[in-house]
Amino acid sequence: MCFYNSMSKKAQQLAARYGRKSDIIEIAKEILEEQYRQAAFTNPDCAIVTTSEELEVRKWGLIPFWCKTEEDAVKMRKFTYNARSETVFELPSFRGPILSKRCIVPSTGYFEWHHKIDGTKTPYFIFVKDLEIFSFAGFYDSWLNKQTGEVINTFSILTTQANELTGFIHNNPKTGNRMPVILEPEQEERWLDPALKRPEIASMLRTFDAERMDARTIKNDFLKKGSKDPSILL
Repeated sequence: MCFYNSMSKKAQQLAARYGRKSDIIEIAKEILEEQYRQAAFTNPDCAIVTTSEELEVRKWGLIPFWCKTEEDAVKMRKFTYNARSETVFELPSFRGPILSKRCIVPSTGYFEWHHKIDGTKTPYFIFVKDLEIFSFAGFYDSWLNKQTGEVINTFSILTTQANELTGFIHNNPKTGNRMPVILEPEQEERWLDPALKRPEIASMLRTFDAERMDARTIKNDFLKKGSKDPSILL
């Protein structure tokens, strides 16, 4: 799965990487300058890439547009931080957005826990060796809270079968060996094309090459404010 993302680059670097405007909205600048650890369970604001000329900011944990109440939305997003590529075209929460509202979630690495036989677990920082900033495949939606009038913009990250490296690390018996779908740079703009049909989309939901990835163990306090950014050691 993918519940902890890292983004250690400044807003202008990120905008340049994806060919978007560098004068992006102020909230995105604040996000990228103040926070490199993004934990899905807190529904953080994250910068994502869409067909827009500028980066967008959306909350991690998709809320389908058809949710009726705030209570329904809160319950729903606990199950939508990630979407399994094997079932994404069938599930009601995902089957609409995957066809027409795809996005890129930028990353400089992500965090997973390795479970040991003795019951303890060790966190790892996982990254792509030849890409300082790489791209998770995702999709988004917008939900209107009719109780408050607020529109909440959200997204989910797609996952697939793990490769040899990530499968060893992400060995949680409850979820299986999973990893986020990572796009090749030449696939990025194509992934965003709203005209793509289901077979073309499905063909891009592949396991990334383990030979191009690496990982290292990190301290258990990696989520605490002030802890060292593991990506600066690359």
